[in-house]
Amino acid sequence: MDRPLVCVGVLVWGPDGRVLLVRTTKWRGSWGVPGGKVEWGETLETATKREFVEETGLVLRDVRYAQTQEAVLPTEFHKPSHMLLIDFFARADTFEIAPNEEIEAWAWVELGEAHTYPLNSFTRTLVDLALAQGEA
Repeated sequence: MDRPLVCVGVLVWGPDGRVLLVRTTKWRGSWGVPGGKVEWGETLETATKREFVEETGLVLRDVRYAQTQEAVLPTEFHKPSHMLLIDFFARADTFEIAPNEEIEAWAWVELGEAHTYPLNSFTRTLVDLALAQGEA
């Protein structure tokens, strides 16, 4: 029997206050944030830090919970999937990205300008939350 996948995602602020957006192979050309599946025995924070290092090469600090979203068969995703998306905010001390094979492009942008990118709907919600909470 199939079950929902537990996944983490993280909106990260760099040293100058810009946030990292990425375009990956999994979201049909739309932009989002780094993240991925939680492994057996792994805490959400550990999974967030591991996925971020794997995808970008950057180490996170000040990881804090942002929100939880349901993604039930989203058409934006590259295959049929049911995911529980647990989102975080965090910081990184450098801009030097070492992308893995999933990341096609990346950009450090002002939070208020994130909506000028074609974001997937789940990242739009996360950016909206950061704006509403006055995150910086």
